[in-house]
Amino acid sequence: MTTINIEVAIMQYYGIRQNIIIPNISWGMFLETKFLHECDLLILSKSNYATEVEIKISKADLLKDKEKKHGHFHSHIKYLWFAVPEKLKEIALKEIPERAGLFILHKWEDNRITVHIVKKAKAQKNSIKWTDKQRLKLAELGCMRILGLKKKIKT
Repeated sequence: MTTINIEVAIMQYYGIRQNIIIPNISWGMFLETKFLHECDLLILSKSNYATEVEIKISKADLLKDKEKKHGHFHSHIKYLWFAVPEKLKEIALKEIPERAGLFILHKWEDNRITVHIVKKAKAQKNSIKWTDKQRLKLAELGCMRILGLKKKIKT
């Protein structure tokens, strides 16, 4: 199972018509007094609260996540989830932060991928709603990614 497989499954799970969902946000999002850390998937709901989904496809990648200085904390992130292939379930339950939720992804013989909640994320207390200006900036960053992705497909 690849990162892209998981991204697509999680985006379908959350619904692109109901939420703004941007993969690989890593620059350009300045919120209040602090830049947003790199997020594998950032989901902004209609109520203007954000969810971060951290995708891990190997045990080594999962274990290395603890080295990140930001610890996946930001005042504008209400929920933190990890998404892993089914084979990483047990190690993920031991290694992810206590506040994080856990999605397990199962790949079927017909290549369908289903998303299952193993552990629910705990809301970060006092998380800040995104303003309309911040919401628009996030959508703009998502639109900017389209050209690069289309170039990759084209080649």
